[in-house]
Amino acid sequence: MDGIFFVVNVEAAIHKDGKWLLGKRSDQEYNPGTLSLVGGKVENVGIEEDVLEEALKREIKEEVDIEIDNELKYVKSSSFKGANQTVIDVVFLCKYKSGEAAPKDTEEITEVKWMTLAEVLENDAVQSWTKDSLSKASKMI
Repeated sequence: MDGIFFVVNVEAAIHKDGKWLLGKRSDQEYNPGTLSLVGGKVENVGIEEDVLEEALKREIKEEVDIEIDNELKYVKSSSFKGANQTVIDVVFLCKYKSGEAAPKDTEEITEVKWMTLAEVLENDAVQSWTKDSLSKASKMI
């Protein structure tokens, strides 16, 4: 088992007033031009409690500059082949708390949209795994 490493990614299914927050990926990102959940890689910060939750809050602040409620709920996990290694992806249900969602780093996200689940499911720019994540998250509200 030596030499087996994974990238751990966290994503936020953020809801507010019956809508979900999605960001349009920039041309420099994986799956450019698609609408996806806000999130990113868990960084190696040493020994820390709530490492997934804290990484997710940091990514949300860095990408769209909003605050979420402290109560995060696990939605699902999955794995996929990234560019050079396997990625473990963990999705959390998050409730919007404050701030005006806007792209903070346009090298990652070029625009943000609040969409209903029906709009998400009908949109060709949303990948099937994101649709699945939001369908599962919507049942948890």
